[in-house]
Amino acid sequence: MAPMELALILGWWLAAASGAQKLPPPSLSLHPSQGVSLGDNVTFRCHLPQSAAWVWLYKGGLWTHNMYQDKEQDTAEFSILSTNREHAGSYQCQYRLYWTAETSEKSDPVELVLTDHSFPPPNISLSPGKRVGTGTNVSIQCWNQGYGADFLLHKDGCSAPIQRQELLVEDKATFTILGVTPADSGTYSCSYRPWAQRFLSSPIGNNVTLEVAPTPAPPGDARRSLVVAVVRGCAAALVFALGLYFVLDARSLWVRRGDGPGGEGS
Repeated sequence: MAPMELALILGWWLAAASGAQKLPPPSLSLHPSQGVSLGDNVTFRCHLPQSAAWVWLYKGGLWTHNMYQDKEQDTAEFSILSTNREHAGSYQCQYRLYWTAETSEKSDPVELVLTDHSFPPPNISLSPGKRVGTGTNVSIQCWNQGYGADFLLHKDGCSAPIQRQELLVEDKATFTILGVTPADSGTYSCSYRPWAQRFLSSPIGNNVTLEVAPTPAPPGDARRSLVVAVVRGCAAALVFALGLYFVLDARSLWVRRGDGPGGEGS
């Protein structure tokens, strides 16, 4: 190892030991960000708020990769070719500036979840039915073949799962959507992650389609609305009539006073 590289590493360890964590943290992104299966290639990109000399990648809090940047760059890339189960996990990155002992805080964690096609896809059902009216409570059940797992509910068009449910022993999850509206219409599906291997996922299973139709007001509600409208109309007419009466009465009184003794007309 070159003396300069050895000095940089030693400086980093001294900075870490002294708690010199003053720099803003980087951000970490995963490419592709989802739908990664065992055997696929993935790339971690550590985005730096300023150019750095050393960049480290951590998995589960433990250092796994490092990169020395000989050019001033604001992104460091770490690629994993042909992923396996050991690569699944939570990752962070960290950097150190050129010619200083300052190291940044670690980035927010990014999860690499790998789809394992050896897991059978889950089943799914929809209740009370495919087509429901606005305001109905809908249940979507997902189950597998005996795996205690975290179940995730997906909706087409949403990049992330919309609901999640952890089951340690049971193998059936029930997701409830209360008081559905037409916005809840769409295609739903499920996946699961075995509780002992939370960064491995089953393939997404079959889907169900929910159609939410606008529900007209019940006849009783329509009659009540009509009665309310009539009452409000009558009240408005009564107020107008009373106002007109008082105006005319006041005018009549003013006329009589004008025609009497001492009035303007005498």
